[in-house]
Amino acid sequence: MQQKDRNGGGATPPAAKTAQKPALAPDGGPGWRSDRGPRALGALLPALTRPVFRKRSPAAAQLIIDWPQIAGPVLAAQTVPRGVSGGTLTLACSGPVAMELQHLAPQLIGRINTAMGQALVQRLRFVQAALPPRRPPPPKPAAVALPDALAARLEGVEDPELRAALARLGQGVYRGRRNAG
Repeated sequence: MQQKDRNGGGATPPAAKTAQKPALAPDGGPGWRSDRGPRALGALLPALTRPVFRKRSPAAAQLIIDWPQIAGPVLAAQTVPRGVSGGTLTLACSGPVAMELQHLAPQLIGRINTAMGQALVQRLRFVQAALPPRRPPPPKPAAVALPDALAARLEGVEDPELRAALARLGQGVYRGRRNAG
């Protein structure tokens, strides 16, 4: 015999009446589907990455990260990639460098597209900007007194190059320790 559902509508089979919906996640977050439980992470990623990729595509971000290897150390020190839009790479550089880059543009575009594995860049656009100053190399760490037992063993090594290498290794090992004795 068929029963009317609560709203007074048509008949529903008795099995559908007894089926229960799964409970919602305690936080009711976006990773939970009430009909099938937790959602796969891959289904959530597009919604999370879409706003970021609107600002900068993954290929453009990779180009900016790999710029020193793609352009070479000399050009990387004089230029900063700002972004890629519509096949145009915007490079920040000083005025005189822009003239040189205009002459190198075909080779540079070829290097970029080869490194990226796709025709990402068709044109270069130069903007004049003050580049950040180069960071000076970090200072060499101060020498640390090696323990007496280690120093005595190093004196027994005949080869001077090996002795110096072992002393540098000992310096590295004992540099972070508070007391070397």
